[in-house]
Amino acid sequence: MMLLPQLLRFAGLLAIGALAGCNAAQESASPPVGSEPPMYRSLATAGARVDPAAARDMISLYRRNSGLGALALDDGLQRVAEAQARDMAQSADLAARGELGDRLAGAGVQTPAAVENVSAGYRTLAEAFSGWRDSAPHNARMLDKRVKRMGIATAYAPGAKYKVYWALVLAD
Repeated sequence: MMLLPQLLRFAGLLAIGALAGCNAAQESASPPVGSEPPMYRSLATAGARVDPAAARDMISLYRRNSGLGALALDDGLQRVAEAQARDMAQSADLAARGELGDRLAGAGVQTPAAVENVSAGYRTLAEAFSGWRDSAPHNARMLDKRVKRMGIATAYAPGAKYKVYWALVLAD
């Protein structure tokens, strides 16, 4: 008779332990690989590219908080940004490859107003955005009232001083 209550208590403890184990497994499970938010993903690796939609969302939210309209991604501006980032990475130089208007026209993009932010050394979208926001000229371009479209790109140059090169092109 005394054995039955002990067995029941033991069985109850096993059940509680099993449930606790299941719960602990769920709580300690790490997020799936690759689930890191795009704004924090390091772009200092071969093949890494900035997520244009995440960048658009981040910059658009910043613009809305400043009373401005959101931005749309534009394929032509994206091509211009990609070419600029690639050229800067290949030359390890931030100098623009010709005037922005000429580069836009060469890519078949027609626009009366366009601005550009170029930079290097930022490893993540969050770092680049913060750097642009904290720089008066870069910030003014992100908050330009005329712009409604954007393209953004990065290029990685492992042997270069800055490693990651950025180009953001904004147009009306």
